[in-house]
Amino acid sequence: MTEPDMTTDTGAQPKATQATATASPTGDTGDTSDKKAAETAGEESLRQELKAQEQKARSALKKIAETVHESDSTPVGALTLRKILGGDILTAEMVRSQIWLFVLIVVLTVAYVAIRYQCQQDMIQIDKMERELVDAKYKSLSSSSILTERCRESHVLEMLRNNSDSLLKPSERPPYIINVPED
Repeated sequence: MTEPDMTTDTGAQPKATQATATASPTGDTGDTSDKKAAETAGEESLRQELKAQEQKARSALKKIAETVHESDSTPVGALTLRKILGGDILTAEMVRSQIWLFVLIVVLTVAYVAIRYQCQQDMIQIDKMERELVDAKYKSLSSSSILTERCRESHVLEMLRNNSDSLLKPSERPPYIINVPED
C-alpha cells in the first residue's frame, strides 16, 4: 500500500500544531511532545484515509453484487478440440447469444446457392438458344438458296414445259417498253 498523501488532508496539520502549542505552557520547546503530536496526527490521517478506502471498496463491492446475478453466464473455459467435436460449444451462452448471426449466415448461404443455381440454368438456356439460332440461320440460308434457284427464269420455263396441263406458256415475242406521257 502506498503512503497517504499528507497534503490532501488539510485538517490534520493545524490540529497537530494547536496541540503542541497548548501542551507546553511553560515555554519549553517541547521537541518530544511535538514529535508525538505529529505522529498521532499522521496516524489519525492514515486511519481516516484507510476508512475512506474501505468505504469505497465496500460500495464498489455492493455495486458489483447488485449487477451480478446467478443467471449470468459463467466464463467459458479453455476451448478444446474435444469440446468442439463433442458439441459442448453449441450449448454455450456465446453461441446462443450469436444465434441471429448464424441465421444470417445460413440465409445468405442459401441465397448464394440459389442465385448461383439460377445463373447456371440461365447460362444453359442461353447456350441452347444460341445453338437453335445458328441452326435457324443455316435453315434460312438453305431455304433462301433453294427459293432463289427455283425462281430463276430457266427453271420456271423448264417446269412449264414439263407440266403439260399448264395454261401458261412462255412468250414468243420479246418484251417491249410502254412509254406513258406525263400530264
